[in-house]
Amino acid sequence: MSPRLKALLSTGLSSVLAGVVLIQAAPAPAQPGPSYLPYDARRGVFSFAPGLDDSLPAVVQVTTLGQSRGPTSDADDPKPFASGSGVIVDAAEGVLITNNHVVEGGRKFTVDLTDGRLFDAVLVGADKATDIAVLKIVPDGRPLNLSQVQTVDSDTLRTGDLAFAVGYPLGLDQTLTMGVISGLNRSGLGDAVEDYIQTDAAVNSGNSGGPLLDSRGRLIGINTSILSGGFGGGNDGIAFAVPSRIMLYVAEQLRKNGEVKRGQTGALFASLTAERAREMELRIVRGAIVADVAPGSPAERAGLRRDDVITRIQGRPVANAGSINATVGIAAPDSSLNLVYLRGGHEATTALRVETPEAAPVVVGADRVVAYGATLRDADGGAQVTTVEAGSPAAQAELAAGDLITAVGGAPVADARAAGEALRAAGETIEISATRGGESVALTLTP
Repeated sequence: MSPRLKALLSTGLSSVLAGVVLIQAAPAPAQPGPSYLPYDARRGVFSFAPGLDDSLPAVVQVTTLGQSRGPTSDADDPKPFASGSGVIVDAAEGVLITNNHVVEGGRKFTVDLTDGRLFDAVLVGADKATDIAVLKIVPDGRPLNLSQVQTVDSDTLRTGDLAFAVGYPLGLDQTLTMGVISGLNRSGLGDAVEDYIQTDAAVNSGNSGGPLLDSRGRLIGINTSILSGGFGGGNDGIAFAVPSRIMLYVAEQLRKNGEVKRGQTGALFASLTAERAREMELRIVRGAIVADVAPGSPAERAGLRRDDVITRIQGRPVANAGSINATVGIAAPDSSLNLVYLRGGHEATTALRVETPEAAPVVVGADRVVAYGATLRDADGGAQVTTVEAGSPAAQAELAAGDLITAVGGAPVADARAAGEALRAAGETIEISATRGGESVALTLTP
């Protein structure tokens, strides 16, 4: 190697090494971080205890008592038959939230606090559709001195957030387990209103009704169920919680009315699957399909049709049918929901009104009529009966699918709408003329 090349290599190597030294010596830039770090400087350990300390005293054990089923049953001496957890959300009023299935069928309830005190409680109300119940502690002369949790909007959660489940599992005293938010908007577990938070924090029998907390001890949901593949229903790392968004609405309704007053839209929804998306030639696999629209319903007036695919509701993405049902399930009657949907590959918007359910005997829709349990559609010469609900007034009048109604109350009807209007205006006994198999039949319908 020539002296010149050695000099160049030596100079270059020195420069590189100098650069390395400079890089190593330069102080690392300050990284922005949260105002609270889970580190206990006094003990020199990482810990979430400081953020959770104020919330844990608000987590209570709930015992449900009812009539014993044994041979020495005493109606005046209720026995414990169910136990779960609960969380105090209003310390001043002694109000706590738990699961409906924890208190269902109970005659008496007791609440065990972390400081060893025991109180009776009364049931304010329960909602089976969301599995939420509200209890109120009965004062007995002692100062309540209760703690309560701070609540945070569950819509702010993200998959991967830390989560803590607190409760009284398997006969143990208060127990805290940690995991992460494994998923959001889970549904399909069998309840009417589902939009669950999924977590892998250990949840077992006895945790039902207890809180799911974030890393700062704030309430984000109520633990309600688990999925278990093993014998005995133990924890497999898949647990579900009712999100605070739903829980707070339901609890407020129960405290105000003793029940949840829900509206209806007249639409049935099914979850969009990958198979159905391929059939419909869609490029998405998240959404809810309109499976049916009731005649004369708010959904029909909003312009929705079968096979429309709802992609957003109230500005929130729709993951599946549960997303729709959960939003409708906590919408006050006479409110309006903004929808974004796909039809034929084109996006459209509409406002879907949630109305108070009405048991109208005759409903006239755009393409069919439902009257006294019979569904009618237009046909040449009258109104064709397509279906008849078992046990309905139409069934008792011996109307049958395939009948062609030609007159109501002696007046001819040209189509389903005319038949529906005539049935609606008729009196207590309605004479119907129809043809069946080419023969005329006279029927009497009594609403």
